[in-house]
Amino acid sequence: MTPKKPEQWLQVVGHAGSFHVGDYGTLLKKFCEGEQQCYLRLMEDVLRPFVPAYHGVVQRDEQNYNIMDNLLTHFNRPAIMDCKMGSRTYLEAELLVARERPQPRKDMFEKMVAVDPEAPTDQERAQQAVLKTRYMQWRETLSSTTSLGFRIEGFRKSNEECHTNFKRTKSREQVVEALDNFVDSNKHIVWGYLRRLKKLRQILEASDFFRTHEVVGSSLLFLHDWTGRTGVWMIDFGKTEALPAHLTLDHRTPWVDGNREDGYLWGLDNLIDILTNMVPLT
Repeated sequence: MTPKKPEQWLQVVGHAGSFHVGDYGTLLKKFCEGEQQCYLRLMEDVLRPFVPAYHGVVQRDEQNYNIMDNLLTHFNRPAIMDCKMGSRTYLEAELLVARERPQPRKDMFEKMVAVDPEAPTDQERAQQAVLKTRYMQWRETLSSTTSLGFRIEGFRKSNEECHTNFKRTKSREQVVEALDNFVDSNKHIVWGYLRRLKKLRQILEASDFFRTHEVVGSSLLFLHDWTGRTGVWMIDFGKTEALPAHLTLDHRTPWVDGNREDGYLWGLDNLIDILTNMVPLT
């Protein structure tokens, strides 16, 4: 049975209009060639059970879409959460472009001040503008992205109660509070997620795809329903980039400009540790 209103959630955490519910349990996502290439590789990788199955491209109203499994299909009115993984959500290539064409941005200054009036430097305040590189790196320090290697983007509970304001959720204690709210303090659900995440970590460490890609801006999608069924999948590969042939990543080494490390496994380690400490050792 297909879920009643899957598109409502997708628009909460994604860009409105990027998704459409397809036929036969599929989901249509606005076409991105880089994401298509990732899915084609992933269908041949050991990670295949941990990503939506990919079914090619379809055109609707002169717009191309990637076709993939709708992961909500086999759940009964599920609770759903999006966790953005990694210690940064911008590519090194984005920083390079911004440095080559430095342009103070008034819109980014306004966004910065709206969140923290004390954040701009005296020079930025005088210009009423900030550089994009400065803004991107500052933004990451607000959430648990830099402190834990992942951040909660948003979740919707089975009663359709939505929570999306996690831009300032940074401390371990704040993350635990949010996760406990998402699972309604249900230890059985936490154990289900832990089993899946530990298996995912094991597969990631053996994956050729993962070893040879900079995985930035990708999320883990968490699903559970009243039956106790749980699932976790990797989604969103629009910013994932293949590495040069000589380079591989361990995804745990701290990022410094030029090493391409994304902190994905460091974040997953922290997420597993947090969930482990939320359930009794029995």
